[in-house]
Amino acid sequence: MADDLKFSDFTRGEQIRIVALGARLAKRGLADDGTGNVYTDDLKARIERIEEAALRRKQKK
Repeated sequence: MADDLKFSDFTRGEQIRIVALGARLAKRGLADDGTGNVYTDDLKARIERIEEAALRRKQKK
């Protein structure tokens, strides 16, 4: 997460989406058989887009 963002800076919908995506990341991590070949970059990118949107909104204020 960006250094100058707090969880309270996100809207309620963004908070729910971040928690859900984090749970999916954890689920994929648990599904790994030790090889490290689980692809999580798509979920990380979605979380980063949410963070960028919140940061743009915060900087407008």
